[in-house]
Amino acid sequence: MRIAVISDIHANLHALEAVLRDIEREGVDEILCAGDLVGYGPHPNEVVERIRTLDIRGVQGNYDEAAANARLVCGCDYPDPESMAVGAAALAWTVRELGAENKEYLRGLPARLRFQAGAHDVLLVHGSPRRINEYLYEDAAPDVLREIFREWPAGVLIVGHTHRPYHRRFEGRHVVNAGSVGQSRDGDPRSSYVLVDFGAGPGVRVVRVPYDVEATAAGVLRAGLPLELAQALRGGSSYK
Repeated sequence: MRIAVISDIHANLHALEAVLRDIEREGVDEILCAGDLVGYGPHPNEVVERIRTLDIRGVQGNYDEAAANARLVCGCDYPDPESMAVGAAALAWTVRELGAENKEYLRGLPARLRFQAGAHDVLLVHGSPRRINEYLYEDAAPDVLREIFREWPAGVLIVGHTHRPYHRRFEGRHVVNAGSVGQSRDGDPRSSYVLVDFGAGPGVRVVRVPYDVEATAAGVLRAGLPLELAQALRGGSSYK
């Protein structure tokens, strides 16, 4: 079984379409989504409707949960008040723009998706199995991972939320981060997703896909979203 995992699309339709075209060329058995379809970008309804049309299974991200329930904050880890103000403005805009059916769809997404792929027990979440907004970076402390796997046993844990893709082997298990389709934060403005081949490995490959960054940046500005979000897309970085 070979799957593609996408995550953190963040209402970036140009990036999503580029990634879907690349996945089609790869020929996978299924596409899964690790959450955060909306937020920051200018096309929240179009992205949600594309995912719905393709019947892509996935989990709820923290931004999905916040936007669908009209919350004032998304549970993100902001480094300073200026970054928080940008995030709050983007969330408020997204809440206003999202249609009722798309909000209902996002509300209905599960927090966790568990499935068997060959001999592998796989758990898909957004942040971590215990918190939707927990950041599991590649250098997460061993004690943190041991605690997570003790409470949520799985051979392969697939996450998103950090916007930084990686594959980490840990004490006979695997932690896979799908990175971000729509708002990269590792210095590379291209989209990222992962291909997971559930053979003996499993084998994991991080894929980078170029897309029309300027088209999305222009859409951000046309929508009246903060300038910092357009600049972040161009730099492949956080907006702070």
